[in-house]
Amino acid sequence: MDKSLTTLLFSCTLLISLCVPSLAQTCGNYTFSGNRSYSTCNDLPQLSCSLHWNYHPSNLTADIAFRKSGASTSNWISWALNPSGQEMAGSQALVAYQHPNGSILAYTTQLNKNPNMQPGRLIFDVPSIAAEFSSNGDMIIFATLQLTDSLRSTNQIWQEGPMNGGNPGEHPTEGQNGKSMGTVDFIDGSVTTTGGTTSKQRKRNVHGVLNAVSWGILMPVGIIIARYLKVFKSAGPAWFYLHVTCQTSGYAVGVAGWATGIKLGSDSPGISYETHRNLGMIIFALGTLQVLALLLRPKPDHKYRLYWNIYHHTIGYTTVILSIANIFEGFEVLDSEDNWKKAYTGVLIFLVVVAAVMEAVTWFIVIKRKKAASSDKHVNGENVYGSRAQQTA
Repeated sequence: MDKSLTTLLFSCTLLISLCVPSLAQTCGNYTFSGNRSYSTCNDLPQLSCSLHWNYHPSNLTADIAFRKSGASTSNWISWALNPSGQEMAGSQALVAYQHPNGSILAYTTQLNKNPNMQPGRLIFDVPSIAAEFSSNGDMIIFATLQLTDSLRSTNQIWQEGPMNGGNPGEHPTEGQNGKSMGTVDFIDGSVTTTGGTTSKQRKRNVHGVLNAVSWGILMPVGIIIARYLKVFKSAGPAWFYLHVTCQTSGYAVGVAGWATGIKLGSDSPGISYETHRNLGMIIFALGTLQVLALLLRPKPDHKYRLYWNIYHHTIGYTTVILSIANIFEGFEVLDSEDNWKKAYTGVLIFLVVVAAVMEAVTWFIVIKRKKAASSDKHVNGENVYGSRAQQTA
C-alpha cells in the first residue's frame, strides 16, 4: 500500500512539474512592470507574441500591451489594426525599437502605398504610447487606443524586422512573418488568426501556377518540339505549328501570370522581392521580343535568315533558363509551399529526361542519314565512272 501511495505521489509531482512551466508560458501569468494589469489577453500564434488589453465601453478606449518574447535589441516590433484588410497597406501601426543610445522609442505610423515606418498620425487617436525592454528579454508596447465602433472588432497584424542604419528595415515575408495576421474583438476578448489560405495567398498561388505552366513548362516543351520533331520526316510541317502553338499559348498565359505579379506588388507596398521582380520584368521583355520577332521572320532562303535564327535561338534559350531560375526564386517566396516546388521539380526532371532521350535519338537518325547519303553518293559515283569507262571502251 505504501509503495502504491509513493508511486501515486511521485506521478502527481511529475505531472505538476510538467504542467507548471507550460502554464507559466501563457499570457495570463505574465507580470508587467508599474503594477499594470490586463483583464484580457491572447497568445498570438506567430513570432512569440501576445496581446493584452482592458476595454472600456463607456468611452470606447482600450489600454493595450503588445509583448514580443525573446526580442532582439537589433530588431523592431510592431502591432497594427487594419480595418481595410489583413495586409500591410492601410495598417494603423504602433512601432517600437531600441535606439543606439539605449532608449526605447515608441510611436505611431500609418502604412499606406509607400510605407516608410516614420512617425505619423493614425485614423484614430492614441492618447498615450510607450515601450520598454524588460529584464527577461521581452519588448513591450503600451498604448491607449481611442477606438470607433468599426474598430472594436477588426483585423490585426503584428510584425518584427531588422533595424537598418538606425531605422526600421524591411521585415521578412516568409515563414511566421507571412502568417502574423488575424482579427481581434476588444468586446468579447476573442482573437482569431489566419488559418488556411488567405485571399492574398490564393493570388500568390495563382501567380505561381500561371508562370510555372507558361514560362516553365509550355515554353520548354515548345523548344523540345522545334528541336527534335522536325528531324522526323513524318512530322512534316506539323512540328512548326505545334511549336508556335506552345510558344504563343505559353506567352499568353505568361502575360496573365506577369499581370497577377504586378497586382500583388501594388497590393503589398513595402514588400519587395527584388530578384524575383527584376527577373520577371526581364523574362516578360524577352518573351515579348520573341513574339514580335515572328512578324519579322525571313523566308528560309533569305540571306538574313541565319542571323534571325541565331537571335531566335539565343533569346528563346535565355528566356527559358531565366524563367526556370525565377520559378524557383518564386518558390522561396511561397516558403511553406514545398509541394509546389516538388511538383515542378518532378516535371522539370521529366522534361530533361525526354530531351536527353530525344537528343540521342535525333543524333542517331542524323548520323544514319549522313551515312546513307554518303553511301548513295559513293554508289552513284561508281555508276557514273563505270558508264564513262564503258563509253570510252
